[in-house]
Amino acid sequence: MSQFTHGHALVIGMGADLPDTIQDATGLADILTDKERCAYPSGQVTLLTGEKATRVAVLSALGALASLNDPEATVVVYFSGHGYRVTASMGEFYYLMPFGYDTERLFETAIRGDEFTTLLRAVAAQKLLVLLDCCHAGGLTKPEPSGMKLAKAPLPPEAASLLAEGRGRVLIASSQQDEFSFAGRPYSAFTLALIEALCGDGAATQDGYVRVSDLAMHAREVVPGRTGKRQHPILQFEQADNFVISYYAAGGVKTKGLPFSEQPVIEPEPGAFREAQVSQSITGDGNVQFSGDNIKDSTITINLGGKR
Repeated sequence: MSQFTHGHALVIGMGADLPDTIQDATGLADILTDKERCAYPSGQVTLLTGEKATRVAVLSALGALASLNDPEATVVVYFSGHGYRVTASMGEFYYLMPFGYDTERLFETAIRGDEFTTLLRAVAAQKLLVLLDCCHAGGLTKPEPSGMKLAKAPLPPEAASLLAEGRGRVLIASSQQDEFSFAGRPYSAFTLALIEALCGDGAATQDGYVRVSDLAMHAREVVPGRTGKRQHPILQFEQADNFVISYYAAGGVKTKGLPFSEQPVIEPEPGAFREAQVSQSITGDGNVQFSGDNIKDSTITINLGGKR
């Protein structure tokens, strides 16, 4: 087995009113540091979830990435949580909502899109991949302040300027502007697709490497199918070269499969898992059944070919 020596990552799951984001972020960090798969050095992957994913902590971690002394660095930044477009009398702004955000004090508790983009621009990595699993269903923990309107939005508009500056810059967001992200077990529809691709699913060339196009194309192919064509990832990588993100088999060429055995399930409607008291039972044929208020019979079970 080999290490993906120049791999660095910052993985964020806000938690709070979106508890599933912690599981999504943890799963992505785990696959990146999996010694048999992506093989990033564990000391080069920072995981911030729940109370550790405050505005101050996220900004500090982004600053640490900017100070990397690795001219060959490949950097992945993943955020799972709310993304909002905020309209007020002074204009329109985009915010990522970390743990502890307060709609009455967005400037002090949330991360503006231009601020996020500026910090990413300072990361002197040879390759930079930004993954945003935003626009989850679910309300704010606090009501909108008077004179302010908040609308869900999948990615900062300022990011387009960053992507146009260099070939080694790619952004993939979980959904389009008017869509919600579907949660799931063990991971959301979007994050599940990312983890599959990082394990080699959909690799165009079976040479041991995951390339950015493998990740992007796999997400674009499987997410709409698993959500009844109600969620479509946004891919912004037209200006980029097809750079390598990681290994998928720690330097080998034969895929290892997924690192879990349970059959993934995607919620039937955005927010269904969050709103319902879910009772789960595993049947003898490997299917997963859910019962509870607001859960429809159309729950999507994904057959990945049995246990690995």
